[in-house]
Amino acid sequence: MIKQIFHKIFSLSLALIVLCSTVSFKVEKHFCGDALIDVAVFTGAEDCSGINTNNTDYTKKSCCKNEISVIEGQSELLVKVFDDLDLEQQIFVASFTHSYSNLFKGLPQLVIPHKDYSPPNLVTDRQIMDQVFLI
Repeated sequence: MIKQIFHKIFSLSLALIVLCSTVSFKVEKHFCGDALIDVAVFTGAEDCSGINTNNTDYTKKSCCKNEISVIEGQSELLVKVFDDLDLEQQIFVASFTHSYSNLFKGLPQLVIPHKDYSPPNLVTDRQIMDQVFLI
């Protein structure tokens, strides 16, 4: 039970690592002067034309600028199969898998057939009665 849960958690975490390493996105920032107006992820940032400002420096000259940061993920994944390995590596992987495949399996529950058996009451000592002694 615990092994299955651990296996699912481990598989899910590996899938998320592969997903996060291959995703790429862009972050776009729009500045008017030194003030940050808008930040957008995956889409374009809105300009400052809809903002009412009392400062006329923004309207006299174009001091607005866009800053785009592109974060690229991995575009190619290297997939290796068992046949791509050298002979020594194949032998190592095969022997490692064989030797450790049953390492963490639990032992089977031992069945004790005489666990609930109570011995009979002895009326006479049979060894002395029959005169049979272990030497």
